[in-house]
Amino acid sequence: MDWKKGIDISIPYRTENEATSAWYVGPIKIEPVRADGWVGSVKEGGSVNFRDITLNPHGNGTHTECVGHIAPECQSINQHLNQWMFDAELISITPEQQGKDLVITKNQIIKALGEKRPEALILRTLPNEEGKLHLNYSNTNPAYLEASAAKWMAENGIDHLLLDLPSVDREVDGGALAAHRAFWFYPENTRLHATITELIFVPSHIKDGNYLLNLQVAPIENDASPSRPVLYSRG
Repeated sequence: MDWKKGIDISIPYRTENEATSAWYVGPIKIEPVRADGWVGSVKEGGSVNFRDITLNPHGNGTHTECVGHIAPECQSINQHLNQWMFDAELISITPEQQGKDLVITKNQIIKALGEKRPEALILRTLPNEEGKLHLNYSNTNPAYLEASAAKWMAENGIDHLLLDLPSVDREVDGGALAAHRAFWFYPENTRLHATITELIFVPSHIKDGNYLLNLQVAPIENDASPSRPVLYSRG
């Protein structure tokens, strides 16, 4: 395996207005610290660049979340994700039209995987357009995952789900969060180790199939953190 040929499937956090976003959050802010006449900007005369960063992991780029996203008690992705290399399968699916919604169904997942039961499932939706790198998903009712599909994954040993959508659930669902709850078996038999990674982007030239996944998050004690999933071909 060539470790120099990793395939980064994250979307970067950017300050531009055309950066990928969801949930009505604006672009991230990166600003130099200013205090007592000193500025943390070399361009402005400071000795070093020393900047504050304001971001929302759920809305500004690729992020990995744990059950803390829906639980009232504090649960940290930095505590629960303590393994970083996984057997992963990449599949591509065209969501089904159901009324006004586009839905990824349990049957589609089962058909695409066949007999494979990877630790991590990477879900690329079709059509796969470069515009995903700059799309504002807010108020667009994006495609989402059927709750029964999430439940099936959990029952079949898929512990880490990665997809190129802002959420596994419908944008407006009255707070049900059915797919999140089903994937984490929450609250009956909560899978603390399981993670969901949203807002990835898998370039179209990357073929469906089996990969080694390196999933790293920023060490922030929060329900979610910016992340960088990297794939390695087994060929």
